[in-house]
Amino acid sequence: MTSSSAFSAFSVSSALASYGWDDAWADEFAPYASEGLIAGRVIRVDRGQCDVVTADGVMRADTAFVTPHDPLRVVCTGDWVAVEPAGNPRYVRTYLPRRTAFVRSTSSKRSEGQILAANVDYAVVAVSLAVELDLGRIERFLALAWESGAQPVVVLSKADLVPDAVTLGYLVQDVETAAPGVAVLPVSSTTGEGLDVLEAVLAGGTAVLLGQSGAGKSTLANALLGEDVMDVQATRDMDGKGRHTTTTRNLLALPGGGVLIDTPGLRGVGLWDAETGVGQVFSEIEELAAGCRFHDCAHVAEPGCAVIGAVESGALPERRLESYRKLLRENQRIVAKTDARVRAEIRRDWKRKGAEGRAAMEAKRGRWHQA
Repeated sequence: MTSSSAFSAFSVSSALASYGWDDAWADEFAPYASEGLIAGRVIRVDRGQCDVVTADGVMRADTAFVTPHDPLRVVCTGDWVAVEPAGNPRYVRTYLPRRTAFVRSTSSKRSEGQILAANVDYAVVAVSLAVELDLGRIERFLALAWESGAQPVVVLSKADLVPDAVTLGYLVQDVETAAPGVAVLPVSSTTGEGLDVLEAVLAGGTAVLLGQSGAGKSTLANALLGEDVMDVQATRDMDGKGRHTTTTRNLLALPGGGVLIDTPGLRGVGLWDAETGVGQVFSEIEELAAGCRFHDCAHVAEPGCAVIGAVESGALPERRLESYRKLLRENQRIVAKTDARVRAEIRRDWKRKGAEGRAAMEAKRGRWHQA
């Protein structure tokens, strides 16, 4: 590498480090750098165009060059891309292989997948305490989060509306039961409760903020950013729901480190080939199933079913088993309608890239600690 190219690579790394650029991304981008293309991260996509943050600032680029028929391969917020250095319009030439991708099924009858965000380390599921908890919906979000390759985190927003510490503790326990292996953090954007813990968690990577309208996502994003960047609207008193304050997915660098992708409120959260994610959410059922008499036990009425036995003894809540069955049935219908083989190949690639990315991030953290 010549001194000039080495300096250029260093400049890119320094300018984009706060957006998640690392040595592994630099290696992926090297062939495009030799062509004179510019590295950047997509911070917003809107009607066939996108805003890309680069070492030279934010650029507007057209995504028409990358418009495959597969909706899972379109440019999305969080992608690292190679952008043409000039042109009117300027085009995104390609995006780098994704480490992770958060995908849901669309509401269309064609059973297509919709990619919401790419290269995400943490999937933050915001759940409002202003309304009654819907544990089934939380489990659905978590299944998609686990399947994406990201680490889920549940944030119980508007915690100040539950001033009684004992009641709040019970609510946290209820969610923890529905979210094994997931941190559950009560947070108040009004009082600041729990924000320091959440900031510490998110400082190590890219997070996508998910939840229904009215969950307080935009207010939470503003609290994490330390300024009113996202518009906020009041929720309806009758049901705690809100309008879609955020209409696009926006990627923002956090002042304490890390990157946040805010998303519009999701009315529908359809599974998209998320069998592994469902298994992760209901890991205690998967463990119990290993003790069933028959390896293909459906956990309905088979003799020697360890899962049914756990329900009868009270060790496993019946609601959990019903939710598990429901999500598995839904996922099987989606898989039956679509090309599971192609999606499996894409998912394997994401997971491989995710493992490499996490290793790179851990190495980076190690260098920070040594410094």
